[in-house]
Amino acid sequence: MNFTLRIWRQKNANTPGKFVSYAVNDVSADMSFLETLDVLNGALIRRGEDIIAFDHDCREGICGSCSLYVNGRPHGPQTGGAVCMLHMRSFLDDSTIVVEPWRARAFPIIKDLSTDRTAFDRIVQAGGYISVGTGSAPDANEIAIPRETQEASMDAAACIACGACVAACKNASAMLFVGAQVTKFALLPQGQPERKKRAERMVAQMDAEGFGACSFTGACSVECPASIPLDVITRLNREYLGAKLTSENET
Repeated sequence: MNFTLRIWRQKNANTPGKFVSYAVNDVSADMSFLETLDVLNGALIRRGEDIIAFDHDCREGICGSCSLYVNGRPHGPQTGGAVCMLHMRSFLDDSTIVVEPWRARAFPIIKDLSTDRTAFDRIVQAGGYISVGTGSAPDANEIAIPRETQEASMDAAACIACGACVAACKNASAMLFVGAQVTKFALLPQGQPERKKRAERMVAQMDAEGFGACSFTGACSVECPASIPLDVITRLNREYLGAKLTSENET
C-alpha cells in the first residue's frame, strides 16, 4: 500500500508549525500506524533530515502514551482502541492521511506530534489516590462489595489517561478523565475517607490547568479508547456538589 502522510511539524510550543507531506510506499496492510511512522522516520534519518517526534511506549493500547489526531479524529477511524492499535488496512490505498497532535491549551506542544500532558499527572497528584492504610491485599478483599459496584469501578479505572477525551471536546474539557479518577474511588469503601477532599482538589486542579467546561456533546466517551461511560461525569458533578455544600474551605 502507498500513502501520503500530511504531518504537523513544529519545533516547539513557541514556534509556528505547518503541515508537511511525505510519501510512504510499499507499506504492509498489517502494519500498525505507529510502525508506518517508524518507517518514515527511518527514511528521514537516511536522508539526513529531522525525524518526526511522536509519543509512544507499550504499543499495546495500555499505557496511553500515543496521542494523535488521524484524519480529524483522536486515535483515528477505529473505536475502542488507541492509535497504536490502528492498522494501515483501515485506510484506502493511495490515500492521504492527515496527522496532528492534540489541540488543547493544557497540552502544549513539545515538538511535532508530541504534547506535554503532565497536567493529568498534576490532577491525579491533587487527589487521585488513597492515602489511608487499607491493609494487605487479602485484608482489602475481605470487604464485601456488590458485583455491580465492582464492575462500575473497574470500568472507570480502565482509563489510560491518553487525553483523547480532551482532544475530542470542543471546549478541551477534562471532565471524563477526572470523572473516571473520582468514580473509581468513590464507589469503593477504601475511597470514602478522602471522598470530599478528592473531588474538591481534583476539580480545582483541573480548572487551574486551563481545561474548559464540559460541552455536553458526548464526543469524549465516543472517542475514548477505553470506552469510559458518560456516567462518570454525572458522578463527578454529584461528588463535587456534595463536597462543596459541606466544605470547610472558604473558597
